[in-house]
Amino acid sequence: MTTHTTTPAVPSDASWDDLVAAALLGTGRRTPPVTPLPGQDTAAALLDAAALSTVRRRAGLRPAAARPVPTPAPPDPRPALPSAARARLAMLLADRSAAGRGSPRSAPDLAELLPQWLTLANHHGYRAPDALLPALLDAARARTDLRPEALTLGGPRALWLARLNAEWKFALRGGVGRATMPPEGAVPAVPPADPSPAAGPDTDGRSDGRRLWEEGLFAERVSLLSAARHHDPAAGLALLSGTWATERAEDRLMFLDSLRDDLCPSDEPFLEQALSDRSRNVRATAAELLSALPASALAARMAERARGCVSLTATGRIAVEAPAACDSGMQRDGIVPKPPSGRGERSWWLGQLVEATPLDRWTEWFGGLGAAEIVALPVVDSWQADLHAAWCRAAVRQRSAEWSRALLGAPALPPSSGDAAPAVWRDPAKLLSALPPGERAGWVAEFIASHGLSDAFRLLGVCAVPWAEPLGRAVVDALDIARDAGSYPWSFSGVMGLAERCLDPGQADRLEVLTAIPDEGEDAAPGAGGYWSEAFQRLVGTLRLREAIRAELTPPMG
Repeated sequence: MTTHTTTPAVPSDASWDDLVAAALLGTGRRTPPVTPLPGQDTAAALLDAAALSTVRRRAGLRPAAARPVPTPAPPDPRPALPSAARARLAMLLADRSAAGRGSPRSAPDLAELLPQWLTLANHHGYRAPDALLPALLDAARARTDLRPEALTLGGPRALWLARLNAEWKFALRGGVGRATMPPEGAVPAVPPADPSPAAGPDTDGRSDGRRLWEEGLFAERVSLLSAARHHDPAAGLALLSGTWATERAEDRLMFLDSLRDDLCPSDEPFLEQALSDRSRNVRATAAELLSALPASALAARMAERARGCVSLTATGRIAVEAPAACDSGMQRDGIVPKPPSGRGERSWWLGQLVEATPLDRWTEWFGGLGAAEIVALPVVDSWQADLHAAWCRAAVRQRSAEWSRALLGAPALPPSSGDAAPAVWRDPAKLLSALPPGERAGWVAEFIASHGLSDAFRLLGVCAVPWAEPLGRAVVDALDIARDAGSYPWSFSGVMGLAERCLDPGQADRLEVLTAIPDEGEDAAPGAGGYWSEAFQRLVGTLRLREAIRAELTPPMG
């Protein structure tokens, strides 16, 4: 017996959209373009018609026009990763556990190891494996802090791939930091793009850099300016000068601040013009940058004003006569007339004058005395804190190791001035940044040995990685002392995190003994020994993983 299935009639001009609209609104509100069969309700007729139309639509599809084949990926001549390093990168990008199946608290944090892995791989000039480029670009899209190193490792092929996926368009915007400089003898890393505004003219005659500068997002423009300045300071400054008059005040401030790292004497004419800017913050930043150029005209003007305020008496003491007013010339040179709440006007003006004065002028004016001798001189009328605070800011701004060393003093001394009052004028972390890395590490090691870890977190943050000896040993000894004291390790979680990233991996064997659960004394917090054991297990595991990463990425000798 043969059964024939019939369907409701559908007008020839009824479209798929008409059927969908009727289904969405309901047959009670919109009459569908179908003719029901005898005994069939309208809703059933609509469904039958939709089923028939679906088959008709699928059967009538035509193949889409073929798209042009993408141009081949550009070559990348850098050496490929060793097989072990390639596997490690795949693991880090997949965010798998690197410490076997240990407890979560004792397993290394792979998210913190990926930046170090990328930096080390770029130091040796490797290129990313083609198969891992998508995962690498995904990681860089999710974490902006990874982008400079990730795009450097990805090289030209990462940029080629990014043009095929809108989710990776960040890689094409030029918002890439500077490539890490390789160590001596290493193969130079290939930068992801030429940041020069004159590189690569486009179809309309503008370079990629010029187009980004004129059309890009603000953050992209700041990144481009910083990269261009590092590549060619004069070209970067010309880029900024071309649009300076049309920029918003807040944007001018950020652009001006980006000149700081690669500041050079040739920037002085532009900065002098910025002293007349209509924005007070822009004027202040321009003045600060000019004062960091000891040979600038502004530095000379500030020095002349400061010389009239600070002098050496015949009795070998420093006399201070703070400015009585803040005239228009001082304001044009960046002196902010209104002090913060609770600060006197005259001391506020004095501090700004002194911090903008070239430090070598004090040696000249004080009979050839060195920085340490000048800092040790008594200051009359309770002006010492203001004067030393200004010298501290000047030492940091002018990157003077001699003055930073003198103002820091001995690390074993308590953080107080000679009269036992708190030395609120001194910021050791900033002063340390002006010292050579080895001296910086030695100073912090002595500080930790004398004062422990409570006040050392910011100091550790300015030390070069990996921590040079005796700094690493001092940190481990202080952590051991804290463990024996019986408190919980959570108070030292910040230092522990730094130690995982900054300790020399060679410290792992020495730390192994601390992974055992110690006997808890009567005054120990309940369970503290177990928590310390887990913390040290994680530290040791991370250090050994970093050592393995370093070995996997180090090219073979010869």
